[in-house]
Amino acid sequence: MRDNLIVCAHPQGTPEWLADRAGRATGSRAKDILAKIKTGEAAARKNYRTQLVIERLTGQPAESGFINDAMRWGTAQEPFARMAYESKTGNLVSEMGFIYPPDMMTGCSLDGLIEEGDRIGILEVKCPLSATHIEYLTSGGLPSEYKPQILHNVYVTGAEFADFVSFDPRMPEKLQLFTFRWNRNEDDIKEYEAELVKFLGEVAALHVELSELAA
Repeated sequence: MRDNLIVCAHPQGTPEWLADRAGRATGSRAKDILAKIKTGEAAARKNYRTQLVIERLTGQPAESGFINDAMRWGTAQEPFARMAYESKTGNLVSEMGFIYPPDMMTGCSLDGLIEEGDRIGILEVKCPLSATHIEYLTSGGLPSEYKPQILHNVYVTGAEFADFVSFDPRMPEKLQLFTFRWNRNEDDIKEYEAELVKFLGEVAALHVELSELAA
């Protein structure tokens, strides 16, 4: 783990947690940071860049904290997923709030921090629809849509590995838990870091430009 990380105490999903994240690039939006199209800038990347600038200008989070039924289900099942993971692996998982480095406008919210001997890892928990859970079980690997988030969270924390977990208590007992370990790959991390630094530079430049217009 990085030595200088700041850990916020506010529970995930609260207004205070949203305020902690405001203006900082987060793991849940890493996919947008990496979004690309053949020419120009991908809409998802542009929209996220604009959102972060708005948050920096106003000091207020642009996200509302809205959750739908699927998200509510996932949040409710997450503690049970964590317990199932601990039971299967013997690893203890620590919960924490938003984490960020003091010298970079980024951060992440972990589903858990793992101590495995002298190695530190992170936990990424999903409690999806049963059909999606079956896809994860049968594919046996890290779902591609979550690799950007894991790259971001591993980069921010300095973790050595990430354990991806999919949990569905509606399934037969032996099919309820799927786990996949992604070990830190420095080439992947450096490639992501370059994209993140470039993105944050563009956010900062637009923030300065608009701040000067508002002065």
